[in-house]
Amino acid sequence: MRGRLITLEGGEGAGKSSAVSCMADWLRSQGRDVVLTREPGGTPAAERIRAVLLDPATGDIEPLTEALLMFAARAENLAGVIRPALAAGQDVICDRFTDASRAYQGGGRELGMAAINALADLVHPDLEPDLTVVLDVPVEIGMARIRGRGQSPDRFEQNRTDFLQRVRSTYLDLAEAAPKRFAVIDASQAIDEVHRQIIDTLRARLQ
Repeated sequence: MRGRLITLEGGEGAGKSSAVSCMADWLRSQGRDVVLTREPGGTPAAERIRAVLLDPATGDIEPLTEALLMFAARAENLAGVIRPALAAGQDVICDRFTDASRAYQGGGRELGMAAINALADLVHPDLEPDLTVVLDVPVEIGMARIRGRGQSPDRFEQNRTDFLQRVRSTYLDLAEAAPKRFAVIDASQAIDEVHRQIIDTLRARLQ
């Protein structure tokens, strides 16, 4: 039996890292074999592309260039990690997937959806997530969390508020358009409550 592809999405500072662990722990408690991956990244080549995309020294690049790099990394992750795991019956939790390209490049960079969807049709025409969980948090809260980490912001975290607001709005629009695939969780709540709602979502959607 084919495994399930579960993607986790959200803007900067939404708390995806802890949410991935929460999801994986619950699925494993249900007897599922779980593989974790991230985008951009997941394979050595894709991680090198990630380094370029997140490095502030990369500077401004054309929105289409950014999207092409994202899909180049995605093609590697699909071939090296995601498709083999699904074929082996494993559940895959992917920290960001194509909806991130729709939100960040399509919406945030204002590239539009036509180019993103064309690339999706090229790279994974036969594959869509079984469930996409969006951790939604107001931009100002997410950025305050990032500042609180005491780490230098990456190239995307350095973007202006209007860019990040377009990203958030695009995620919410995508979720509204496909409610059977998406679940939106208010990530401004206490972490224990966020994790409880994630588990409730997994139980309701996947069991």
